[in-house]
Amino acid sequence: MTPDPHDGLLALDSHVDIPWPDGPSPFEDGPRCVDLPKLKSGRVAAVCFVAYIPQGRRDEESHLAATARARAMLDAIISMAPADGSGGRLTTTADQIEAAYAAGQTAIIPAIENGYAMGTDLANLDDFAARGVRYITLTHNGHNALADAAIPLRSLNNETTEHGGLSELGRAALARMNQLGILADISHAAKSTMLQAVKHSRVPVLATHSCMRALCDHPRNLDDEQLDALKASGGLAQITIVSSFLRPKARAADLTVADIADHIDYAVARMGIDHVGIGTDFDGGGGVRGFMNASQAPNLTAELAQRGYTHAQLSQIWSGNFLRLLRQAEAMKGE
Repeated sequence: MTPDPHDGLLALDSHVDIPWPDGPSPFEDGPRCVDLPKLKSGRVAAVCFVAYIPQGRRDEESHLAATARARAMLDAIISMAPADGSGGRLTTTADQIEAAYAAGQTAIIPAIENGYAMGTDLANLDDFAARGVRYITLTHNGHNALADAAIPLRSLNNETTEHGGLSELGRAALARMNQLGILADISHAAKSTMLQAVKHSRVPVLATHSCMRALCDHPRNLDDEQLDALKASGGLAQITIVSSFLRPKARAADLTVADIADHIDYAVARMGIDHVGIGTDFDGGGGVRGFMNASQAPNLTAELAQRGYTHAQLSQIWSGNFLRLLRQAEAMKGE
């Protein structure tokens, strides 16, 4: 019998959204792409669930509302790990993630998508860290007070650039994130923002859900200069499975796990195996034929194994590289 290449892997998905404000229970196998039963079925051991905060106006009232939403969403994520052990296990360190895997529990890792959640108050970062947040995506679509985004929003009267990359507040936020052990996610960020984050961060940065611009010319994707900067700094590119980032103007039904593997192949060839991972963006637009929800994760592993990736390499892609970066952030905490 042919061995299952997914067996024995600590599979970690670095970017999954949660329905908000209402949605199906994460404890039941329902219409969500990711819930605890699907994670078990697909043998996905760990998930970064994100509190996604859409970009809005930047007045005081809107910033306060964004922060309040982030806190409420983080509470919802934390509730997936009840104290009685009936759900997942809240994990805030690499060791805790590995311990949860060894115990057969799903590791729940809180994160925030869009630095807009911080508003203009750096103290909010301390609060987010206390709630277990392990990374913050610096921007979403639309510039915020911290940085320029890859996709400006006309609805918010964005110019192509506003800060020329990171703002002064953005650099201060990045420094505080380093001190708190929070990773900086540069998916959605403008190229100028991304390159400056690489330069100013004392911990390598990562893209938690992006694809390769050489294969799909989309402003959300990473070009070769960005990949080279990530490699040189020790960072990561976590490949996502959003159809329009995998192939121009494609729909989910047009694509398969082979298209995802093509982007992984390109990233590995350009950056090396040490700098590549997987972040699906499930429940936020991710999904292709054969990998429409977390239960089908082994299909991607099988495609990669067929292309010659060894078990050790699959382990790196699925979690080893991310855990290494998390440990680097932990080591810098407090400095």
